[in-house]
Amino acid sequence: MSTDTVERAGAAHQSSAANIEISAPRSEDGAAVHDLIAACPPLDTNSLYMNLIQTTHFSDTCALARDDEDVIAWVSGHIPPSEPDVFFLWQVAVGEKARGQRIAKRLVADIFSRPACSSVRYLKTTITSDNEASWGLFRSIARWLDAPLQESEFFDKDRHFKGRHDSEILVTIGPFELPADT
Repeated sequence: MSTDTVERAGAAHQSSAANIEISAPRSEDGAAVHDLIAACPPLDTNSLYMNLIQTTHFSDTCALARDDEDVIAWVSGHIPPSEPDVFFLWQVAVGEKARGQRIAKRLVADIFSRPACSSVRYLKTTITSDNEASWGLFRSIARWLDAPLQESEFFDKDRHFKGRHDSEILVTIGPFELPADT
């Protein structure tokens, strides 16, 4: 992450390794985000309308990566109203051609570089116990932020999901100071 220079406040970032642009989403990106998530099982697909809301109402706390005009990666999140120092990362989708390029961490760094996240000192997310890719990503983010990673029960398979989804573990990274290179 420290080798990447992420420009501030919605400006696009061009990678020298590939023609990848990282930016805040626009409303016109909602359908492409929806299609990307559908192409990344086992991610939960939400309605296209939800992705349109994310790309408009939550564009300050979401980011996407494009290769030419194709959306190849997506991170969505928000700052919970009752926790202004928390960024809750909801979903990470990295398409097949973008894997192995540290795109997810670059998207998080882009979001953290924005004024909307200036008070963020914790990152929270939920992960199922068997999602090794997500565990690897968030352990890597904790190391990058030089912050502890804690786990706790959050949504139980039976109590909350009525058996229709695996339990989700709440992961909390922090407290941290955002690195100077974000």
